[in-house]
Amino acid sequence: MRLFISILILAFLAQLFLPWWVIAPLCFALAAALGSTGGRAFGAGFAGVGLGWLLTAAWLNINSASILSHRVAQLLPLGGRGWVLVLVTAVLGGLVGGVAALAGCWMRQAAGVGRGRVA
Repeated sequence: MRLFISILILAFLAQLFLPWWVIAPLCFALAAALGSTGGRAFGAGFAGVGLGWLLTAAWLNINSASILSHRVAQLLPLGGRGWVLVLVTAVLGGLVGGVAALAGCWMRQAAGVGRGRVA
């Protein structure tokens, strides 16, 4: 739970000032420090970044009267449904965060086993 909250807050704040891909090294580092198992790290990364992106994209979609998301959804095979684009955005962000967090947790476990400790 601590990893999820940390990823959610820090990823949101970091993306206000830095590019979108900052979530990958952030999730990697947080999961390397706080992750207990690979599954929990992936879930925390996926949920933290996915929820953050879902809330941000939904807020932008509502405040723009769905104009931009509708037009972008027309370019993609989404049939012009803007809310589907919001969900796709959240899933893609969640996958990036989840895979990065999983890699961070696995890196910590591999480093621990390499030093003679059993994870």
